[in-house]
Amino acid sequence: MNILERIRGGGDKAAAALERPQQLESWVEISESVSRLCSFDAAGSGGGGRISVKVIQDSRPIHDKVIDSFLNKFFPSGYPYSVNEGYLTYTRFRALQHFSSAMLHVLSTQSLLVAAGLRPTPAQATAVSWILKDGMQHAGKLICSSMGARMDSEPKSWRILADVLYDFGTALEFISPLCPQLFLEVAGLGNFAKGMAVVAARATRLPIYSSFAKEGNLSDLFAKGEAISTLFNVMGIGAGIGLASTVCSTTQGKLIAGPLLSAVHIYGVVQEMRATPVNTLNPQRTAMIVADFVKSGKVSSPAELRYREDLLFPNRLIDEAGSVKIGQPLRRVLTPRLVGELRATFPNEKFLLNQKSNKTYMVLEQSASGEDALRGWLVAAFASEMERSGMGSRDALLNEAYEKMDRVFPTFVSEVKSRGWYTDQFLDGNGSRIAFAKFQ
Repeated sequence: MNILERIRGGGDKAAAALERPQQLESWVEISESVSRLCSFDAAGSGGGGRISVKVIQDSRPIHDKVIDSFLNKFFPSGYPYSVNEGYLTYTRFRALQHFSSAMLHVLSTQSLLVAAGLRPTPAQATAVSWILKDGMQHAGKLICSSMGARMDSEPKSWRILADVLYDFGTALEFISPLCPQLFLEVAGLGNFAKGMAVVAARATRLPIYSSFAKEGNLSDLFAKGEAISTLFNVMGIGAGIGLASTVCSTTQGKLIAGPLLSAVHIYGVVQEMRATPVNTLNPQRTAMIVADFVKSGKVSSPAELRYREDLLFPNRLIDEAGSVKIGQPLRRVLTPRLVGELRATFPNEKFLLNQKSNKTYMVLEQSASGEDALRGWLVAAFASEMERSGMGSRDALLNEAYEKMDRVFPTFVSEVKSRGWYTDQFLDGNGSRIAFAKFQ
């Protein structure tokens, strides 16, 4: 019988239901770690149905309840099963990063006020903030906004760069009392760097959170991540005020504490990014996947690759993956004659390969996906492997390498997808691509 009909009552169906033996339906609802016993009684008052709800007694110790309450406030529902590996490490260092950053902000603001010859009153702080941040900081934001595609390709490296820029801007604010005659220039440049840092940090936030989303819970992850940031920002501001009124009340004290806090800040964000298992394909991660497959026949998962990524020099070439360099303009790496020959070598493919100066240059078609990039990388890796085995030059081995790639690719790409990699897109930043139709 339909539940709505039983609740509303009336009619022949309701009368027939009342004549039957009373049947109770009960279930347990679990939400926010609270279990509720719900039961439905068809013989409720007034001839209609009634739902009763009873909170089941929680017999856990007090400290377990406190921990569970903390997890509900600052971690996604269903944690740790609702997130990918590495989220706890990421969160720990995110908290450290925001705590130290907030302390630096308090100390740098005090330095700015001293350099401007102002007493740190709230009204004057607001005026200085308006002039500097809404001017030079917005200019930094506009300049950095044109680099969005590169941030998609290397979100972790750009997130680290954002914090380096932020600390650089903070350092300029720290030293501003030493050169008060250059206050506007020094403080303006500091806020310019901070403006670029704000754009880079915000632009990379979504791909980083997305890498942890496991059950379509991106909004929950985002909300809890911002809650942790807010909590430790407030704690950092409190600690910064304490420092500013004691050991860091002088410029000399700030010049000692500032570098230490900055080192903690950068260390926190580096470890935070190393723990992040980004699952999109970019040049570095694609090369690492292919190199592992060629060497061992296995495909590494995002969690297995995360600590091996080079976050300082993401464009390094990997010999085992064919030393592929991607994104170069076609006119620099291929001649018109070679274009025709290579298109005959790689029919119906969306990539071209050419060896030059111990590197393999790959040019992708505009619509090439992650799978197309994987195909091209495998050809380059197999050709390089054959060359190291003494089977001939890499250029002469391209046909054989292509045939080998074609045989193993269905199994390879299936394993890549099963390991959690997203292959629908290839994020090469602002690399050059072509449309093959122009050469027909």
